Amino acid sequence: MVDLEFFDDPAAFLDVAGSRLASDPVLSTVVSVVTTRIRDDDAAGVGRPPEVPMWWVLVRDGGDRAPITGLGMRTAKSPPHPLYLLPMSEDAAATLARHLHRRGEHVAAVNGALPASRTFLEEMARLTGGTVRVVMHVRLFELGELATVRRVPGRLREATAADLPLVERWVSLFMADADEQAGRARGASANETPSRDDLLQSIQQGGYGLWLDEGGEPVSLAAASAPAFGVSRVAPVYTPAEHRRHGYASAAVAAVSARLLDQGARVCLFTDQANPTSNGIYQRIGYRPVVDMASLVLDPRPRHAGRPRRT
Repeated sequence: MVDLEFFDDPAAFLDVAGSRLASDPVLSTVVSVVTTRIRDDDAAGVGRPPEVPMWWVLVRDGGDRAPITGLGMRTAKSPPHPLYLLPMSEDAAATLARHLHRRGEHVAAVNGALPASRTFLEEMARLTGGTVRVVMHVRLFELGELATVRRVPGRLREATAADLPLVERWVSLFMADADEQAGRARGASANETPSRDDLLQSIQQGGYGLWLDEGGEPVSLAAASAPAFGVSRVAPVYTPAEHRRHGYASAAVAAVSARLLDQGARVCLFTDQANPTSNGIYQRIGYRPVVDMASLVLDPRPRHAGRPRRT
């Protein structure tokens, strides 16, 4: 028996699921960081977009008195509003798909742990038609011992509100360039770009660092989330094309990572498995793989097509 409990209040969800998130804070970093931020925004009176289907789900295999065995959320502001799933049984993932289908909520994209994410979307495909397609394979890394990186002229400076136009432009370019560097069409992964207000808030909280060259010009960017359950996630990392292959990104990530370690945080990040350059950079710094995840979408089934197929 699979029991599902839904929440539209992030504070209530954290009250119930907090101990589960804290038991594996690296694996749960996305859910913890996003939910904590939305809870804090709610407390500060920051409104949510009314059109965003925002909710959290808690899973128990064995009824409502059983231990929590899975967690998920749907909080993305941009269509197709993908679901994000942490590990859960395949039975639970399929049950969740059937439940959402019964209540008329069609989910056409999912990110997160395998095999739960694939099982969920394959069951949705069975119910609604369509083809499950993997958009991106990602790998979660945690920093072990920070390695000594090649010395690069320059220094890390914390971004300020005056840097918002530059940060906004580089974050937007990061989303598109990441696809191109991985051999996909620009925009294929449909990564959600933070809003200007979200970027400004992160900057004001000290979340963005800029690597300056010897002349004081910004040449690379590295950001990190505020810690949740003692874990901070580095992202995004971006260097414009004209400044690449000088070691700026490695230097920026190493500096940001060192600062977080000094603050007592565990540090993690995600990489696109199709981008060997970034994977190599982070492993040389001292990041070690934790788990593989994926981003998947449900493509509509062409007219007169046969049964949904697995790709």
